Amino acid sequence: MITDSFTPESEAIVSPKAFFGEQRKSCDIAIGTFSREIYPAVLKRFPNEQIGEIRAANRIRPMHLLTVNDRKIVFYLSEIGAALAGTDVIEINWHTGADKFILFGSAGALDPEKTKGKYVIPTEAYRDEGMSYHYASPADYITIKNADVVERIFAKYGLPFVKGRVWTTDAIYRETRSLAEQRKREGCLAVEMELAGVQAVCDFHNIELYDFLVTGDVVDTESYTPDGLHEANHDMQKFYAALRIAEEV
Repeated sequence: MITDSFTPESEAIVSPKAFFGEQRKSCDIAIGTFSREIYPAVLKRFPNEQIGEIRAANRIRPMHLLTVNDRKIVFYLSEIGAALAGTDVIEINWHTGADKFILFGSAGALDPEKTKGKYVIPTEAYRDEGMSYHYASPADYITIKNADVVERIFAKYGLPFVKGRVWTTDAIYRETRSLAEQRKREGCLAVEMELAGVQAVCDFHNIELYDFLVTGDVVDTESYTPDGLHEANHDMQKFYAALRIAEEV
């Protein structure tokens, strides 16, 4: 059973060291975006240098070191889905030593009356994916432990937000109505694809995660359309919100 997959007493067979050699240290903070539009826009607007690559069989993605207000920040285009986004965190931590990760992405609204026009700060994520069960003891939800930190920063800068549970599933075409209704009854505000797995990875490796979301499409509706998803995915204001967090942590 997948709930038997967390075996912390057993040594991992494959390690980052086997692929990349000794761990390196160049920066404390990393910001990852899931947006193909935000990524080049940031590189165009801020001084940066390429400091490495994330290599896989199907493509190679660069890692950049941004200079923002005299501060160095690792910046990268994250893979989508809990397993791949979590692996990115592990490998970037190994390449750069960054132990504070700021991630922001889009989500489908389960309660649009509460989330419209606001950032969503997740407090817990329902573990409807596979990655987290290899990095944390089995449970329905995982706590997003820095939610209060993100809340404090957003309140300080007057950024509109709502806090609450979210549902993590990377089975995008099996977000069924009955599951959506159940998650909504449990207090989930939105559904996204990475957070539960990434938080479990960060907890296991003593990495601090700061996460927020923007809802676009509405899952809690009789007839689904992707309206609003492009803006939620690619709104550059999310990156500036992430910089606020980077300034404060």
